[in-house]
Amino acid sequence: MRAIALHADVIVATSAVLQANCVLVRGRALQSAPQGVLGVIESSGGALSETFVIDSPVLPEELASLPALVGQARYPEPSGLLATHGDWDHLLGRLAFPQLALGCAQSTAERLARSPGQAQRELRAFDEDLLIERERPLTLGSVQALPVPGRCEVGAREIELHRAEGHTDDGMAVMVGWAGVLVAGDYLSAVELPSLGDGGSIDAYLETLERLRPLVGAAQHIVPGHGPLLDGDLARRVLDEDTLYLSSLREHGADAKLPDGRRSAAQRRVHAANAASV
Repeated sequence: MRAIALHADVIVATSAVLQANCVLVRGRALQSAPQGVLGVIESSGGALSETFVIDSPVLPEELASLPALVGQARYPEPSGLLATHGDWDHLLGRLAFPQLALGCAQSTAERLARSPGQAQRELRAFDEDLLIERERPLTLGSVQALPVPGRCEVGAREIELHRAEGHTDDGMAVMVGWAGVLVAGDYLSAVELPSLGDGGSIDAYLETLERLRPLVGAAQHIVPGHGPLLDGDLARRVLDEDTLYLSSLREHGADAKLPDGRRSAAQRRVHAANAASV
């Protein structure tokens, strides 16, 4: 797993498989916290801070190393987990921090309730294919539905939650405004085609891309669910390519042109599945 600091309050850890990105966000406060609040501590400067973990790495040893990464960064112990959407590879934070509740969009909470055990079954199939062993099975525990669009407090800071459907029928993107970081979920990947997963649709995907456009313009760093981190210029290019691809997919189906750099055999399989779904 590779970790990089995008800001004093934002660290991205990238898994060795699927290039899955996990984001640690620290929100620093300027006043005393209520006694007994989990994850809020006093720093040497007298300020108070709180840490959230957004999405997750994949491999067992990467998940096991997350608490140490938090400690090495001198962030407080995490007080909450967030998942951008309900795909299994974004829900594994509970394996690193089993005591924490999982926060997600209302649409994701509904998806998880609608398909109990689906994430666990898909994780088990992935592990069996790659001969991965885990110490314990995934349990989602307490799932907290968050209003989206909306805001969520991290210390005395606030992160913005924006609707992000189309890849699936649920989800959110997270804007860490004070740090100039946009956590995009499974959108804006420079290595993956847009994919229409569980309940996904072209129209909803295109609407999400347009909602993300002003956020990309306001961000210095864009973190996709999978793939390399992007600056604003590259993210805008990917956004435009994805818009063109999806419009062509809707019109031409299997004959739609794939973006440059995303024409591998694996991405052609994604494209074939997209074409079959429309």
